[in-house]
Amino acid sequence: MADIDKKSVEQIIAAVGGKENIEVATHCVTRLRFALHDDSLVDKDALDQNDLVKGQFSSQGQYQVVIGPGLVDKVYNEMIAITGGNRASKDDVKSAASKKQNPIQRAIKTLADIFIPILPAIVTAGLLLGINNILTGAGIFFEGQSLVDVYPQWKDFASIINTIASTAFTFLPVLIGWSATTRFGGSPLLGIVLGLILVHPDLMSAYKYADAVNSGTVPVWNLFGWEINKIGYQGQVLPVLVSAYVLSRIEIFLNKRIADSFKLLLLAPITLLVTGFLAFTVIGPVTFAIGNVITSSFVYVFDTVPALGGLIYGGLYALLVITGMHHTFLAVDVQLIGTQGGTFLWPMLALSNIAQGAGALAMVLILKDQKSKGLAITSSVSAFLGVTEPAIFGVNIRYKYPFVFGMIGSAIAGVLLTINHVLAYSIGVGGIPGFLSIFPDQWGVFFIGMAIVLIVPFTLTLLYGKIMIRRQQNNSSADDTKNVSKATTPTTTESVKGSAHQALSGSQSNATSDADAVDVLEVLAPVTGEAVMLEQVPDPAFAERQMGQGIAIEPTDGKIVAPFAGTVVHIMANSKHAMILEHATGVQILIHVGIDTVGLKGEGFKVHAETGDTVEAGQLLLEFDRDVIQAAGYPIVTPIIVPDGQDMIESIEELPGTVNDLKYQILKIHLKQ
Repeated sequence: MADIDKKSVEQIIAAVGGKENIEVATHCVTRLRFALHDDSLVDKDALDQNDLVKGQFSSQGQYQVVIGPGLVDKVYNEMIAITGGNRASKDDVKSAASKKQNPIQRAIKTLADIFIPILPAIVTAGLLLGINNILTGAGIFFEGQSLVDVYPQWKDFASIINTIASTAFTFLPVLIGWSATTRFGGSPLLGIVLGLILVHPDLMSAYKYADAVNSGTVPVWNLFGWEINKIGYQGQVLPVLVSAYVLSRIEIFLNKRIADSFKLLLLAPITLLVTGFLAFTVIGPVTFAIGNVITSSFVYVFDTVPALGGLIYGGLYALLVITGMHHTFLAVDVQLIGTQGGTFLWPMLALSNIAQGAGALAMVLILKDQKSKGLAITSSVSAFLGVTEPAIFGVNIRYKYPFVFGMIGSAIAGVLLTINHVLAYSIGVGGIPGFLSIFPDQWGVFFIGMAIVLIVPFTLTLLYGKIMIRRQQNNSSADDTKNVSKATTPTTTESVKGSAHQALSGSQSNATSDADAVDVLEVLAPVTGEAVMLEQVPDPAFAERQMGQGIAIEPTDGKIVAPFAGTVVHIMANSKHAMILEHATGVQILIHVGIDTVGLKGEGFKVHAETGDTVEAGQLLLEFDRDVIQAAGYPIVTPIIVPDGQDMIESIEELPGTVNDLKYQILKIHLKQ
């Protein structure tokens, strides 16, 4: 690869505020990662104009500048040489970035780190409960009767589904205990045991506590005259969160002080015994009361002024997604479901996703170039199915007005839902499938809300977009007329017309005509799973195609094989999560296992090739442990990227689909002759 331009690197340093503004910097396989003293000093326009820069964004206190695979390490080395700074790891940057976050931001990130790993279990439970409610809900198919009433042979089938579905909610403290203890640096196994202790069958269920208080039948332990309520914490969030933190601190403290030969006998028993007593005597009662106060406060607001609550939460939810604060409300949703039997927040989330999807879909009719249209189509579909980040970050925020109109539609629908007290009995899949989590007798109102968030953002975005295009065309036509009148030769006139056409279309194509013959490099799937468009990858650098075109695969196993015969030109030595292969034609592709998995520092990865190796198609290159990656909270979706700047490439076809056979083609790369 050609040497980099030192001046361009100096311009990157200047654009991020100069070397004095760089607290710590590192890089991964695709981007530079900065912890800056002041993000406001970043000159985004200068970065956009830099030939080395493919994209930029800020995330969790880090400013990330996308350079691309195979080049970013050279840019980083040159940057260190210019600034005289010290090399740093991703953890160093992460640590420095976290210092810039205020306590609220750190708390939000902690909640996200805890709840995101267990979200698949909760969402799955919600979907299964939706199926159960369709079978058992009265009045859905038959007036006054459920499906199982009319067809009793389905009753036990529904009962089994209900048992499977309700397990995640019944043992929710176990899931939280595992995830929270992992996050706080303790033993995940002890976190699981802690969760089981808090829902032990010997304890009275928290769901029966209110009735027992009214009847004066709350069971107690009597510890030398000190009576402690003998109740469990089913459906509760705070008791297990705080208990998991205390358990982790105790375990870490004892682990440093107990000799290795005694740890098996002393560490776990002491940790669990002390934490268990604290959980039942202090932590549980106090946090149980705090959780009820928080829940009651939300319920009071939405009961007293439901329209205002719906207007604010429904309208601003998309903003919460941008800031990451939406993760905070996962805990509130779970608490509401556990204590109130349903949540009024989650239905608005589902409709907010659809609203942003509708705004992105309208942009398909406004945008001119095919690449932007493709991004708008795929990201809108993703939002309709509950994953809204590609639509928000890839399309709506970029053009602003579809984002705003999406918020307006969501606010109107939020008012409708709250004044009609629409509730979800579980957290499920957002977007259009979200109706499965809504109580069946409230489907009608929810579907009206769904119509609002489909029609209002789509219509407003389309009308406003057309108006803006018409204004731009009029301005461009006026400028063209002035330029043409000043032209002295036909050649100059044609040049002006060409520039105007490109400005109006929003695209400059360098493609050759269809008649030109091309060779085709067929890229096979390097891993089994579901091949999806890059727009569905939860990382702006990939979703916005800042590094190049390609596709992504949601893996179903843990083996990466060579997608063609070629040479391994780069492997991330420490993290082992990414590699670059080169075909004999000179075409290079990047295989990047998971998102942000550089943070695992190679844990869960085993490399079977080395830089410089010649490999055959189908040869095993890498193994990775899906469970390790997911337990750490990282997505396992694997982008396969064809980096920009490869002159031999004419065009690229992306072929999504289910990859059951590693001979499945995911990309067709058309080469110039």
